[in-house]
Amino acid sequence: MPTKATDKKPGRKLVIVESPAKSKTIAGYLGEGFEVTASMGHIRDLPQPSDLPAELKKTGVGKFAVDLDNDFEPYYVVSANKKKTVAELKAALKGAEALYLATDGDREGEAIAWHLLEVLKPKVPVYRLTFPEITKEAIQRALLEMRELDIPMVDAQETRRILDRLYGYEISPVLWRKVARGLSAGRVQSVATRLVVERERERMAFRAASYWDLTGTFSPLSGDERQSFAAKLVSLDGSRVATGKDFTDLGELKSSTVARLDAETAESLAAELQDAEFAVRSVDTKPYTRRPAAPFTTSTLQQEAARKLRFSSRVTMQVAQRLYENGYITYMRTDSPALSDQAVNAARRQASELYGAEYVPDARRVYKGKSKNAQEAHEAIRPAGDSFRTPAQVAGQLRGEEFRLYELIWKRTVASQMADAKGSTATLRLGALAAGPDGKTRDAEFSASGTVITFRGFMAAYEEGKDAGRNEQDASADGGQEARLPNLAAGDKLGAKEVNAVGHETSPPPRFTEASLVKVLEELGIGRPSTYAATISTIMDRGYVRTRGQALVPSWIAFSVVRLLEEHFHDYVDYDFTAELEEDLDRIARGEAGRVDWLNHFYYGDRKVTGLHTIVNDLGEIDARKINSIEIAEGITLRVGKFGPYLEKPLPADAEEGTEPQRANVPEDLAPDELTVEKAIELMNTSGTEERILGEDPVTGRSIAARDGRYGPYVIELIPEVTEEELAKQPVEYYKNGKPKPPKKPTKEKPRTGSLFASMSLDTVTLEDALKLMNLPRVLGVDAEGKEITVQNGRFGPYLKKGTDSRSIGSEEEIFTITLEQALEIYSQPKQRGGRTAAPPLAEFGDDPVSEKPVVVKDGRFGPYITDGVTNITVPRSMAIEELTRELALELLADKRAKGPAPKKTASRAPAKRKVAARK
Repeated sequence: MPTKATDKKPGRKLVIVESPAKSKTIAGYLGEGFEVTASMGHIRDLPQPSDLPAELKKTGVGKFAVDLDNDFEPYYVVSANKKKTVAELKAALKGAEALYLATDGDREGEAIAWHLLEVLKPKVPVYRLTFPEITKEAIQRALLEMRELDIPMVDAQETRRILDRLYGYEISPVLWRKVARGLSAGRVQSVATRLVVERERERMAFRAASYWDLTGTFSPLSGDERQSFAAKLVSLDGSRVATGKDFTDLGELKSSTVARLDAETAESLAAELQDAEFAVRSVDTKPYTRRPAAPFTTSTLQQEAARKLRFSSRVTMQVAQRLYENGYITYMRTDSPALSDQAVNAARRQASELYGAEYVPDARRVYKGKSKNAQEAHEAIRPAGDSFRTPAQVAGQLRGEEFRLYELIWKRTVASQMADAKGSTATLRLGALAAGPDGKTRDAEFSASGTVITFRGFMAAYEEGKDAGRNEQDASADGGQEARLPNLAAGDKLGAKEVNAVGHETSPPPRFTEASLVKVLEELGIGRPSTYAATISTIMDRGYVRTRGQALVPSWIAFSVVRLLEEHFHDYVDYDFTAELEEDLDRIARGEAGRVDWLNHFYYGDRKVTGLHTIVNDLGEIDARKINSIEIAEGITLRVGKFGPYLEKPLPADAEEGTEPQRANVPEDLAPDELTVEKAIELMNTSGTEERILGEDPVTGRSIAARDGRYGPYVIELIPEVTEEELAKQPVEYYKNGKPKPPKKPTKEKPRTGSLFASMSLDTVTLEDALKLMNLPRVLGVDAEGKEITVQNGRFGPYLKKGTDSRSIGSEEEIFTITLEQALEIYSQPKQRGGRTAAPPLAEFGDDPVSEKPVVVKDGRFGPYITDGVTNITVPRSMAIEELTRELALELLADKRAKGPAPKKTASRAPAKRKVAARK
């Protein structure tokens, strides 16, 4: 492959990037002679095994779409939604004199470039170029620094893809069988889930401890009373006063040498010190220096955007992607905090212009990353260009989230090249002797500290945020970093304006937020920061984790999943093991290890290591009931069932056969650490052991009751038991020998039941409501072909049913009000994916001038799309819904109409094999 652009002949040159937004920006810089188009990400991937051709399903390819019998050779296919893109790329390549593969420079980008080569099979010179930012200068430099395809990086990406397929497809079915259908396991997502579950276990085991201390407000007796300051009791009779950090999570003191104050002692001491004579015992002053934080990496950007902008990891990466593709920032997937020479010069120059020359140190600041991997090739995330645009300069071009994130990146980058903040920190020790009512004297010592910033340095531009910690009440009472203290010396007399006793309680370990989870994952070396947003989204989508404010709360089903993985797949959720996998992938990317040997070792193992294949096939019997059970209190067990978690008490030894154990539902919004012993007992005591009789069915005369059951509140028809008198009235039957047969107990009739709607409650449900619920499904009538249409309630909400065709309807109340005409109208519309009715439009743009139909944006299977009901066009991936205007929507629809429908292809699909020779 040539490496210099000077080898090219004049003529049209085809440049392929990943996204349309990126292609539009680059085309503007390259000018005439270049045609820039987009691959829309990956054009090929591993298919679902169920989509493989029949002849392959029985081979070594059939289980994973990876040929286990042929060095883990992947079976790639062009994705269904990329066939049109591939056809357009092939058409664009015809007549081109050269092909430039300008996808991103990380593993994924390198793999996309390799797949393009494999599918397009170009017969013209091919050039590989990358640029860390989309600016004219960067693109010009890239054209002079072209290189060959990095095959080890391709190998690493392919190894990662196959690894994730083996991991997920081997372990997930175990979860389906033993926990619940629809669950999944993943190399990073399972470890992330375990971290969240382990933190919740710590909170569940936590026992709070109470302790007291004193705070006071003091001022110099010889000075201005306005120079008052706050201080906190730190020592009593020479023993340090206990704070929250002195207690274990079980509420016990870690050391017997600290003094633990109770309420009575603290309050009496406060009263004794109110009129005591205080004096300064020591003054300790130290110089204060603080360095700026390094420029953003992917991980630190996600953390800081969560703290300061309240962005989720997903939103941060989506917004950063748009900023990068439109030329505002450098590439947003990087593990390196290093800046290029051009960026350092730009930051130093801008800091000097905006804040003054004294704010820029004489020496340039150099930042180095801790990891050694493929993404180190990129520099830190910073404003694009050899000179930065200030937030004020882009305010007219960027709005909302994009402006806020750009401003954050700009501030961090400029601050990283500014001078240290300077000042001094002073710590005062002051004390007094307190005379108690018993005549004993107690020595109380207080402490106050504060920092005076004399030169703000980088803090004039930016200051890094911090995650909340435990026992924040233990922070010094000085009021913050820059609390000012009066100018005092040892021996100076002080007056106590007030002294108060303050009670505290220790705090459990804080739940993870997205920012703190990202931070821990990176510290452990698990996964790559560029994938953290997708990982966190996955564990939320799977129902393993939900948010409460910014905190991540695990579900009970996550406890079951993590327990199964810990007990039967321990290594695969072990933090060190998972981090080693990531390092192994880096070694492959650097050409230090081979993918085939590594995959063989991982899947089949060797004498020292048991491979995944062996573990899965030698699991033995897994006790599903045990996996899904957690003892909450003595005699009360939480079980994770098909319809959610519930509490259960075992049956007494003398219980009659067929007796159901007592159960109670666990409220959906109750976090695991809130299900205490006391709460469990309360739920069991208020569970549906009693029923409320609503009345009698006027047709059958039977009683109708409302109950709270294992799967939620419901109504039931009470079937009376057959009495001995009724049995005696039955006709007598005889055996052949003439002896009478005992009366046959009739088969017990199954009662009619009905689950309450979400809007109903056990206390207010009426007999009329109950009769309607028990008579579901409700028959509406028949259509023109004579097919019966019914309406009923299901696990996923209310729906219509006509044969095998089901359609969701809006609300449960509509089950009783919807008419046959309304149902026929719903069936006359095209069926939505998954049988759901269409969600409200994401945006509306009025009527189309051509079709005269309303133009709306909807959420579809492959993302948002624009439609007028006749023509559909996907919203470009690089574009946010908020960026769409009526004019742009109409233009996209017009372009789609002009192209016409895509031609149908009937050619059979053949496996896409790579050229092994090119990979050696």
